[in-house]
Amino acid sequence: MTQFATGLTRNAAGIAYKLYARDLSKTFRNVGHGAGTGVTEVLKGFNLAIQDGEFVALLGPSGCGKSTVLNIIAGLEDFNEGSLLLDGAPVRGVSKKVGVVFQSYALFPWLSVQKNVEAGLRIRGVPARERHEIASRVLQTVGLEGFTQHLPHRLSGGMRQRVAIARALAYDPEVLVLDEPFAALDAQTREFLQNELLRIWETGERKKTILFVTHSIDEAIFLADRIAVMTRRPGKIKSVIDVNLPRPRNDNARTTAEYGRIRGEVAAILHEEVDLGK
Repeated sequence: MTQFATGLTRNAAGIAYKLYARDLSKTFRNVGHGAGTGVTEVLKGFNLAIQDGEFVALLGPSGCGKSTVLNIIAGLEDFNEGSLLLDGAPVRGVSKKVGVVFQSYALFPWLSVQKNVEAGLRIRGVPARERHEIASRVLQTVGLEGFTQHLPHRLSGGMRQRVAIARALAYDPEVLVLDEPFAALDAQTREFLQNELLRIWETGERKKTILFVTHSIDEAIFLADRIAVMTRRPGKIKSVIDVNLPRPRNDNARTTAEYGRIRGEVAAILHEEVDLGK
């Protein structure tokens, strides 16, 4: 088990972290009928350091603030205290270096697959011919080159999620944050897309830095280099577990003794946090 450094912005080898959050705190004001006039403290003293090209999974009890962390990194929410650095520079707001994939596909139902992937590029002012070429290339990467002119409702759930991933990849972000992107899918499709995500990540010209939010211990182990486990709310990092399984990974990894050992360790940490909340 290892802990992320909380006072340095470089790792033990002296290499600067790609993404570095220190002492992040976040509160929400209670609103609505019966909510009272106080605030809810979602994050407190949250520290996370991720190296360039690393795949980190974020796990924690329900309601601990995992999605809030992702939204802060994506620039979709602000934070109250602490600091967040990307390549050593403060992050406040949306960054072109960060791509986001949500659990819901968030596709435009009236646009073709091709046009959905081009949408973000169009907003960024990429010329029509260039964005068409980029979208075609990433759709081939995710195995949807034969479905470019289909509307989203003609696709399966797994295919729609691949379109969402392709859209995030289209503008070539350096950091990819994913919020339980496979949670709503059946088990078979989920495992297929886990393998697809690893294939894309491992075979890219330059490995992207990935933060993957999930509720699934098995998904975290299969995908990640390290698993960061959060406490109950207000959330912070409680433990970080190294996943010492060889890459490239395949389904055989799930049957190894090391896989079982890691699973038991992560489950024990989560159960402890759940018990503390009772």
